[in-house]
Amino acid sequence: MTDRTIELQDVVRRKAAHLGRRGEEWLAGLPALVDDLADRWSITVGPPLSGGTASYVARARTADGQDAVLKIAIPEYDMSGQVRTLADADGNGYVRLLAHDVDRHAMLMEALDQPLGDVDVSPEDKIATLCATLRQAWQVPRPIEVTMDPAQEKARGLAELVGTLWERLGHPCSERVVKRALTYAERRAGAFDLDRCVVAHGDPHPANTLRVLTPRPGAESGFVFVDPDGFLADPTYDLGVVLRDWCPQLLAGDAPALARRYCALLAGHTGLDETAIWEWGFLERVSTGLYALSFGADEMARPYLETAELLV
Repeated sequence: MTDRTIELQDVVRRKAAHLGRRGEEWLAGLPALVDDLADRWSITVGPPLSGGTASYVARARTADGQDAVLKIAIPEYDMSGQVRTLADADGNGYVRLLAHDVDRHAMLMEALDQPLGDVDVSPEDKIATLCATLRQAWQVPRPIEVTMDPAQEKARGLAELVGTLWERLGHPCSERVVKRALTYAERRAGAFDLDRCVVAHGDPHPANTLRVLTPRPGAESGFVFVDPDGFLADPTYDLGVVLRDWCPQLLAGDAPALARRYCALLAGHTGLDETAIWEWGFLERVSTGLYALSFGADEMARPYLETAELLV
C-alpha cells in the first residue's frame, strides 16, 4: 500500500476516464506505480509539473543528485515510438532519456526549464526557435525497422478522423470547413513520398519545446523537444502543426493575413514548401479541434474550430 497523493491535470483525468475501466485502473494504480519506479530507478519523486495533457509528470532527483523528470503516460498511448526517437536522438534536438519502461508507459528524462510558450517573446521569434529546433530534430536517423505503408500515412489517418468525428459529434463546425480539410488531406496523401520523410516530432508546439538548464551540444537553439510521436512524415507536417496554433493572435486580428504571414515565415526559415505547410496546418487545426471535443475539452477545441472558419 502507498499513501502517495497523485495530482493530475484535469485534461489528463478526462482522457483517462474516456478509456473506461482501463483508465480507471490506471488512475487507481498510479500511486503504487510511482513508488515502484522510484525504487527501481533509485529516484526521489517530487511535486507534479503542470502542462502534461496525457500523462503524469513530476520532478525527480536521482541517487547522485541529478535533477530529472518522471513521466507516466495514460495507457492509451504507445510509447515505443517516443522512447525510440529520444534514444536515437541522444540529446540532439530532444530531451535526454535517462531510463524507460515501455510496458508501463514510463520514462525518466533530464530536467528542463520553462517551455517556449511561457517565454515573453513575439510569435515570430517563437516560430524562428521552433524551426531551428526542428531542423536539428529532423536529423534523427531513420531506423531501418521503421517503415510506412502509404495507405497508413498521416494525411489519410487525419481524413478518417475528421470525417468520423464530425458526424459523431453532430456537425460542430461548418461543412465547408470539413470539406476544405478533407481536400487538403487528399492532396497531402497524394504527395506522399517516403524518400522525403523524416522522423517527425508530430506535435512540436511551444508547450512541447523547453529551454535547457545549461547550454549543451544538441540544443544550439537553447531549446529541445519533449513528447515526440516519432513516425515517418514529410517535414512540412511538423511545420503545419506549428502553424495550427496561434489562435489568440488569429482571433484578435486579420486571421487569414496573419496565418499566411506565419506560414511564409515557416517556409522561409526551413526552405520547405509553403503550400504544403498551409494545407497541413489547416488539416491539423480542424482535426485537433474535433479530437478535443471528442473527449470533452470544449474550451481547448473551440479556438481551433473558430479560426478554421475564419481561414476558409
